[in-house]
Amino acid sequence: MTSDIAGYMHPAYAASFEDIATPRELAHCGGWILARPIARSGLQDGMGCYPLFTCRDWSGLPDDLETLSETLVSLTLVTDPFGHYRVEDLERAFDVVRLYKHHYVTDLADAGHPPPRRHKRNTAKAVETISLRQIDEPTAYARVWVELYGQLVERHGVTGLHAFSARCLERQLSVPGLRMFSASAEGNVVGLQLWYVQGEVAYGHLGATSARGLELMASYALYDFAMTTLRSEVRWLSLGGSPGRDDDAEDGLSRFKKGWATGTRPVYLCGKVLQPEAYKRLTAGDREPSEYFPAYRRGELAS
Repeated sequence: MTSDIAGYMHPAYAASFEDIATPRELAHCGGWILARPIARSGLQDGMGCYPLFTCRDWSGLPDDLETLSETLVSLTLVTDPFGHYRVEDLERAFDVVRLYKHHYVTDLADAGHPPPRRHKRNTAKAVETISLRQIDEPTAYARVWVELYGQLVERHGVTGLHAFSARCLERQLSVPGLRMFSASAEGNVVGLQLWYVQGEVAYGHLGATSARGLELMASYALYDFAMTTLRSEVRWLSLGGSPGRDDDAEDGLSRFKKGWATGTRPVYLCGKVLQPEAYKRLTAGDREPSEYFPAYRRGELAS
C-alpha cells in the first residue's frame, strides 16, 4: 500500500498546475491549494486543486483559512468524498457549504454487487480484441497520453481546467501513487486510464480512448481490468460524479460509472470570503456570497 501522501494530496500534483496558478501548502491541514490572479484587480484568490481537495487533517483547515486571509480574497474547494470531516464543521469554517454532487464509489469488498448485464456484455466483447496491461513506467507513455487526451478534449469541446495543458498532463504522470492501465489493439494503444492510489482509496483520475478505442469499447475492458488489479491495493474506488452539476443526469458517462459503483458519497462545494472589503469591491456589493461563489467569477467557465 502506498503512503497517504500521494495522489491529490502530494505536492507534485499541485505543482503540475504551475503554468496557470501558484501552488500553496496549507500547513495545518496538510493540503494544497492554487493561488490564481483575479483579472484587472492585482489581487489573488485560491481554489482547491482540480478535481478534489484532499488533506491529512481536516480539523486544521480553519487555522489555515485564517492565515490565507493575509493574501487571498477568497477560497473555493470541492471536498474529498472520502475526507474525514463533518458537514457541521465545514459550515462553521466556510461561508458557503452546499451539496455539489454525489460521486460514485465502489467497495471492492462487496462481492455481491456485480456490474449490470450491459457492462459484462460489453467488457466480454472488448477483451476479445484488446490487450490489457498495467504500465510500470507511465512517463514513457507521455506522448501517447497527451495525444489521446487531446483527442478527447477536441471530441467533447472540453475547456477550462478540465482541458489540462500538455505540460500539466506530463507532470501528473510523475506524481507518487499513479497507476496507469493501457488497452491496445492491432499494435496500437487505443486507450489509457489513470488512477491515484491514496491510502485505502484509488481515485479514478482521467481516461481517454482513440476513435478506434471507442469502437472496440476499450473503456469497459480498462475499468474491469483496473478494478481487478487495484483490488490487491485498496478497499475503495472513487469514480467521480456526473458531468456538470446535475446528480440526476442520465448521460452515457453517468450510466457507465453507475454500473461499476456499489454506492455514492456526497461532495460539497465550500467557499470562504477571506477579505470582505476586497470581495465587496470586486462584486460591486450587489451579490451575496451564497448566490454564486465567488460572485466575481460568475462570468467564467466553471473550473
